[in-house]
Amino acid sequence: METVVFDVGETLTRDDRYWAFWADWLDIPRHTLSALVGAVVAQGMDNSEALRLIRPGIDIAAEYRARAAAGYGEFLDETDLYDDVRQVLGELRGMGVRVVVAGNQTARAGQLLRALEIPADLIVTSEEWGVAKPQAAFFERVLDVAEAPADRTLYVGDHPANDVVPAKRAGLKAAHLRRGPWGYLWATDPEVAAVADWHVDSLLEILDIVAR
Repeated sequence: METVVFDVGETLTRDDRYWAFWADWLDIPRHTLSALVGAVVAQGMDNSEALRLIRPGIDIAAEYRARAAAGYGEFLDETDLYDDVRQVLGELRGMGVRVVVAGNQTARAGQLLRALEIPADLIVTSEEWGVAKPQAAFFERVLDVAEAPADRTLYVGDHPANDVVPAKRAGLKAAHLRRGPWGYLWATDPEVAAVADWHVDSLLEILDIVAR
């Protein structure tokens, strides 16, 4: 592999803080929202549907702005990163591999990730690109910035529908990460098993894949 591209949520960062902030903002127990997120995920729905179950008709973009104005805007620090992130990304770059971070996040999340100075050649989000996964145009942009042929570019993510399937459709190699709700839920799904090139339980395994 010449380039490895990483998803963000539940691949590099934990989503704990993200959902905790939403639960506090909507004034419901954090466990309640976590359970609802799990329920919609199990039904194959977008996780934002959990917010609509709590507040039907919610304008999520407007609520983001209201949260930020009230001091509850997006926030990331070192504690939000999984323990293997800095080591793996750093070692990949040391191996001469181009490292790209590209996921479905806001522009603000992109700023926060870059501020953490994780070892990556490029960090970009869907809002900054104006296109989101699983749209084919997102993976076209991935290939634009990968600076490598599709079959020499590996996309790593936890979500089959947003990461593995569209990445393969675009001609990339794909690794399904058994991490977070989506990663665990579909870890043994036959379709995911058939589509993904690799199945990993840790980012450390990516080092072995690239070395081989």
